[in-house]
Amino acid sequence: MDNQDGKEAPPGDSPNQSQSVWRRLNRVVKGLARDPDFAKFWVSRTVSNFGALMGALQFVAVLMLHATPLQMGILSALGVAPSIIIGFLIGVIADRIRRRPILIAAEMGRFALLASIPVAYLIGLLRIEQLYAVAFFNGVLTTLFDVANRSYLPTLVRRSDLVDANSKLTASESFAEVTAFSIGGWIAQLANSVLVAAIGGLTFLVSALSLAFIRKQEPKTDITRQGGGVFREIWEGLGVVWNDKLLRAIAVANAAENWTVGMLSAVVLVFGVRELGLGPGALGTIFAIGGISSIIGASYAGGAARKFGLGAALVGGYAVYMLSILFIPAAREPLMFAGLMLTLAQLGDGFFTMFMVHESSLRQAITPDRSLGRMNATMRSLGLGALFAGSLVGGWIAGIIGLRLTMVAAACVGILGALWLLLSPLRAVRGLTEERPICST
Repeated sequence: MDNQDGKEAPPGDSPNQSQSVWRRLNRVVKGLARDPDFAKFWVSRTVSNFGALMGALQFVAVLMLHATPLQMGILSALGVAPSIIIGFLIGVIADRIRRRPILIAAEMGRFALLASIPVAYLIGLLRIEQLYAVAFFNGVLTTLFDVANRSYLPTLVRRSDLVDANSKLTASESFAEVTAFSIGGWIAQLANSVLVAAIGGLTFLVSALSLAFIRKQEPKTDITRQGGGVFREIWEGLGVVWNDKLLRAIAVANAAENWTVGMLSAVVLVFGVRELGLGPGALGTIFAIGGISSIIGASYAGGAARKFGLGAALVGGYAVYMLSILFIPAAREPLMFAGLMLTLAQLGDGFFTMFMVHESSLRQAITPDRSLGRMNATMRSLGLGALFAGSLVGGWIAGIIGLRLTMVAAACVGILGALWLLLSPLRAVRGLTEERPICST
């Protein structure tokens, strides 16, 4: 991996800013050449995220099967439910066996599920019930893939290189967020929504093949079996998170962030369309800019950690994102709303991406390999549970206190999460080593 330990020149030092961009790209390419196995993993994650974000099920349901709002709600719920229901169990599985075979199997399974859609279409048997089944089992495999890939990365790169690795992965994920759904929409509009499912399935096949060509041997899992079986191991995973002061701080902050996002997701589109009169196109453009901001945030995450310390970059990124949410309910006119949303997208999303890079790197670095799967599953399940609850609460209280106050309340939950981080030991973390984080005294 490329440590990217060169100092950035201050503004104005280079007569040609494009040279700086090319130097960054050259450094990335050289780093990947020195670590081809990580490059294969990066390709896998990138194409997999692209396929997952193309919106295949949604486009087929709406454009091909003319799904009702209730059916769309069921489809969305079935996709999320597995993470909440069996997320902890999947963490146990990811700790009991090697993770790369899990990743390959999950991708092949997702390929088969999406491939079933064009097959059913060609023989005239495509129904909404099939999409329900695909959504549920795809949710199971997606949870398995997400937990295993976060647990696999620390076995592929050195712990001191995790920030650099996660920066690259997060940047490509942000690129997929910006482009995948838009491309899927154009394919569905100009060709056929079933073609979106076919292409999405192929991305999972490419991801599986890329993982299969990784040469580095994954170490055997080292998990001591004790009495109590699966439930004891799930309890141990919860203990790994709760008994470590750094992981506990991250878990609470992630839950607060997911609760905030859940509340916002229930009302922000209604607010933009009905109260401010913005069209779907304008809102889509604003949200896409958030993805561009995330790419920038990921590219500067390593530099922020070197300059301010990993803990300060983590806490600061989270806090700026939560404060920026307050711009949304302040909007009064469509033009002002667009400007404020752009500010949110540019500042908030980019800074939150910094938080994501550093919190992922930190928790991967400090968790023993034997517990990585259960730790990641615990974090994911708690976060999605908070997201689900926040969505319900946001929709409920919006009918009582109104849309604007609901968004203010959502921001306040996130700000409490930022205060929690500020008062936690995380702010003292300076960097990562192969053992434990380096903390300031």
